Amino acid sequence: MVRVLDMVEPILGLLPEVEKPKTKQTAQDRILWTCLSLFIFLVCCQIPVFGIRPKAGSDPFYWMRVILASNKGTIMELGISPIVTASLIMQLLQGAKILSMDETSARDRKLFNGAQKAFGLIITFVESCAYVMSGMYGDVGDIGVFVALLIVFQLMVAGIICLLLDELLQKGYGFGSGISLFIACSICETIIWKAFSPFTISTGRGAEFEGAIIAFFQQLLFSTNKVRGLKDAFYRPHLPNVINLLSTFLVFLVVIFFQGFAVKIPLQHAGTKQPAPQPIKLFYTSNMPIILQTALVSNLYFISQVLYTRFPTNVFVSLLGKWEQPGFSSTGFGASVPVSGLAYYVSPPQSFSDCLDDPIHVLFYIVFILTTCALFSKTWIGISKQAPRDVAQQWNQQNLVLVGYQQTQEQLQAHLEKYIPTAAALGGMCIGALTIMADFLGAIGSGTGILLAVTFIYQYKEQLEQEKGLPSFLGGR
Repeated sequence: MVRVLDMVEPILGLLPEVEKPKTKQTAQDRILWTCLSLFIFLVCCQIPVFGIRPKAGSDPFYWMRVILASNKGTIMELGISPIVTASLIMQLLQGAKILSMDETSARDRKLFNGAQKAFGLIITFVESCAYVMSGMYGDVGDIGVFVALLIVFQLMVAGIICLLLDELLQKGYGFGSGISLFIACSICETIIWKAFSPFTISTGRGAEFEGAIIAFFQQLLFSTNKVRGLKDAFYRPHLPNVINLLSTFLVFLVVIFFQGFAVKIPLQHAGTKQPAPQPIKLFYTSNMPIILQTALVSNLYFISQVLYTRFPTNVFVSLLGKWEQPGFSSTGFGASVPVSGLAYYVSPPQSFSDCLDDPIHVLFYIVFILTTCALFSKTWIGISKQAPRDVAQQWNQQNLVLVGYQQTQEQLQAHLEKYIPTAAALGGMCIGALTIMADFLGAIGSGTGILLAVTFIYQYKEQLEQEKGLPSFLGGR
């Protein structure tokens, strides 16, 4: 019987591919390749799409951009969306046993990666066509068929570049993956911009700088009433303020602190009896729960906005969510805000006053975040081959045994059953709780964004330490 993966083999030669390095790259070379990949991605994020006629109004994809590392109006409009979508769908198909694959077979792994790449290219093309046909770049009748095809071509080229950069890093030229690098950079860029943006915005009280730090010095130096000016700089509700910035750094420190929590499983090599303890981290599934939860909510926001724009008086559409576009908002310009319906209740409160005004909203939001993060985390361990049975099998293949026990995979699996499901659920809830804390404190970049950035940066630090390529001022040797 022909497997689904076998159907991919004839087209493998047609897919763009980065060859594996013939020799092992040094830590310095890998740092250089990583920085070069990031530079190329950032350049693409600044190249405008040729031929577009964007419409005025809110950005329906605003809520998705933080996890997609995309930039509106540029050739990197799709960001890493096709890669992430293809990866998640392939993992789900494999976890559901729809795709049969032998993990130990090099041929099967090559076919799986090829299928994922082909899937990513197809999704890139479909999303590019959907963007053009939806009128985001202007009515197709106005811009013309040729220009519409040219826009699709530009987005396709950017999607291929993004895919190859991700593959370049994952094949050993650089550190980590392109997905992690691009998301972390996008979020850190947002935080730095909100802190130091020199743009002035008319808020009804005169022109104010968008950046929290610049606004602080503006009030300190030029305000006639220094006390009132500093109070505005620390607590202004409509634009980033100093308290938001301090909250951001506080959340960074708390997440880094919890990253070190782990339970050590006492293992040793069966032959040499040499100790080889393995950690089960509190954040066992890393940031995957919050990525999945954010993807779910972002798609809900998008669908709700599109439906509300077209059918604002429909009762069922109103139950899904009603939207308003304020003149300015702490979430950013061009971002519509849900004011009722399901979309409103799964969105974070914007301030403590919002918490006091609508405690039911706060309670629903907390329960929703904690529950979905815990469920996604427990589900992901089975899909990503991190379940007790999979980990026990991996350790058994590495000839690792529990100290004081004979080598049996069943005993090792039974021991891991005590830790891994609990770590997955509790870790997912902790990530959700940290996200809620960041949102309530008003941290810049949203709680989700900060969680993603910190976990990605921490993973890079660990990889650099393992490669002994960490600079000395960051704790390297």
